[in-house]
Amino acid sequence: MDVLTSIKGRRSIRKYSQVFIEEEKLGIIMEALRLAPSASNSQKWEFIFVTDKEKRKKLGEAADGQKFIQEAPVTVVGVATEDEYVMMCGQKSSTINVSIAMAYMTLEAYELGLGTCWLGHFDEEKVKETLNIPGSMRVVAISPLGYPDEDPDERPRKSCDEVISFNDF
Repeated sequence: MDVLTSIKGRRSIRKYSQVFIEEEKLGIIMEALRLAPSASNSQKWEFIFVTDKEKRKKLGEAADGQKFIQEAPVTVVGVATEDEYVMMCGQKSSTINVSIAMAYMTLEAYELGLGTCWLGHFDEEKVKETLNIPGSMRVVAISPLGYPDEDPDERPRKSCDEVISFNDF
C-alpha cells in the first residue's frame, strides 16, 4: 500500500475488536514512531503503550468518558519530554515533533489493518497521574490502537481550491 492510499483510507475508529495486536505489528508501529522526524533530530519524546485494562479505563475517564479508549487493546500516549525549545517560527518543537510521530503511527497502523483515533480532548493532569508522567513533560496526544470493529464512512474533505494557494495567501 502506498502512503496516499493510507491517507485516503484511514478513518477515526471508535469501536475496536478485542483481538490483541500481534507482537510483530506492535514492533512495526514502534519503529514508525521511532523513525519519525523531529526538529534538529532532537527526539525529545516518549510513547507509552498502555495495555493494562485499569489504566486504559482511567485514561478513558481522563478523556471525558470516551469509553472506546479502554475498549482498544492498546492505547498509545505521546509525551513531549522537553517543552522548552521554541523554533524560529514561534512554535514549540515538542508539540510538532510528537504530532508528526503520531501521524506516522496512524498511517502505519492503517497499513497493518489496525485502527486509531487521534485524541486531544483529555485532562492532561489526570493522564500524567495515571501514567506517572513527570510534571514538566507534556502529554500531546492519545490514540487507541487495535483492530477496527466498525467501518466508518468517508468524511467530506474540502477541495484543493479551498485549502491550497500558490505564492501568496
